[in-house]
Amino acid sequence: MIHYISAEHLSIERVGEIIEKGIKLALSDDAKARIIRCRKYLDEQIAASDVPVYGVTTGFGSLCNVKVSKDQLSQLQINLMMSHACGVGERVPNEIVRIMLLLKIQSLSYGYSGSKLDTVERLIDFFNEGVLPVVYRQGSLGASGDLVPLAHMSLPLVGLGEVEYEGKVMPAAELLKNKGWKPIELASKEGLALLNGTQNMSSFAVWSLLQAERLSDWADKIAAMSLDAYDGRIEPFTEAVHLVRPHKGQLETAAHMKELLTGSELIACHKEHVQDPYSFRCVPQVHGTVKDTIRYVKSVIDTEINSATDNPTVCPDEDLIISAGNFHGEPIAMPMDFLAIALSELANISERRIYRLVSGTRGLPSFLVANPGLNSGFMITQYTAASVVSLNKSLAAPSSLDSIPSCQDQEDHVSMGANASIKLYKVVLNTERVLAIELFNAAQALEFRFPKKSSPVLMKMHEEFRKEVPFISDDVIMYPLIEKAIQFLRK
Repeated sequence: MIHYISAEHLSIERVGEIIEKGIKLALSDDAKARIIRCRKYLDEQIAASDVPVYGVTTGFGSLCNVKVSKDQLSQLQINLMMSHACGVGERVPNEIVRIMLLLKIQSLSYGYSGSKLDTVERLIDFFNEGVLPVVYRQGSLGASGDLVPLAHMSLPLVGLGEVEYEGKVMPAAELLKNKGWKPIELASKEGLALLNGTQNMSSFAVWSLLQAERLSDWADKIAAMSLDAYDGRIEPFTEAVHLVRPHKGQLETAAHMKELLTGSELIACHKEHVQDPYSFRCVPQVHGTVKDTIRYVKSVIDTEINSATDNPTVCPDEDLIISAGNFHGEPIAMPMDFLAIALSELANISERRIYRLVSGTRGLPSFLVANPGLNSGFMITQYTAASVVSLNKSLAAPSSLDSIPSCQDQEDHVSMGANASIKLYKVVLNTERVLAIELFNAAQALEFRFPKKSSPVLMKMHEEFRKEVPFISDDVIMYPLIEKAIQFLRK
């Protein structure tokens, strides 16, 4: 299967499909024509004029007034890559590096960046052949684009830096030699086109959104199982309640919960209690707000990945080369912070349901074991969930509130969107862990209600889960079972 890079809209779902299914990339004829036309226009402008053009015939950042001679323009771009490759910390996960390559190819294909055709095609070679540049997570301020991580992504084009190929990390020069590929000879502006842009931030955001939608759906299913196991009430999910406060996510969640619980013997039982705790009763309001947040963030990231975000912007049709600020990450930094807050709340309310399940109330045994005392049962699963939730609360503090000037104060306001993306990535993984722990507890609690059964949908989910994670009669080592629960959510 081949996906043709073009001006057609690239959806977040399509990105996920390309990555998951290993679909190859190719440039459409139209994309090739746009790239060639823009490069030709830029070369003609450089040849015809001595007027300095930022990043094309000048230095970078606060060195924007230092003119560079035409015979040094290619070296200028390589120097830019080398000097900007200052990444530290853990590596960007390979899956996200693949998204980064795809999004950079997409952005350059619009014909506003001035890249040469062979440069873009080499990026496609990397993607198709599974050549993954070694990129480090920390170093980007999220303005002037993701300079540091994109420098690491781009170095292998010219035979510098490192790549991972077939599970082995090696110098890029060795990989190029093995493949019979010559290093790309960068033309003027190309280094800046590669390093400017928001593809690092955007890649983390795309990955996080794909996971967030999956986790949002799981959160409803797991909450429904927990509700039934806790002998909860169905009334809070009645449509009439939500029509008088008709937030879209709230309505969707209430309907989903009703659907999940249809046919449950447990939910139909007489209830002695009049109300459930908020963590059960307010699932539509909380989970629904998360859905609405995901929807909003998705709309912003969708726009971002279908944009040219480097600088300067080359507009052949308008006969303009303009230095402006499309690299600034603010449009996506705030939404990524917002999504981290939303997912933190999904974990937060999940932990409260875990606490209720192990609390020894409503006929459930303390810590969900038949003989508590000799057995601690699921006591410490709640501790773990609480620890993870607390960490999420720290991680959800907005990065976009901060700005530290750089580059001799030329870049005097930055978005810190890259930090927002790193924190969001961690929050996604933490939220998945908490939901997995809730499922671990909910499945255990549900069996104490047998022979009465939950709904067919939830019993099927329970049956599938039991193929991976057993019922716990007496204390066992728990961490491998939690990991199995996490993997279950990924299937």
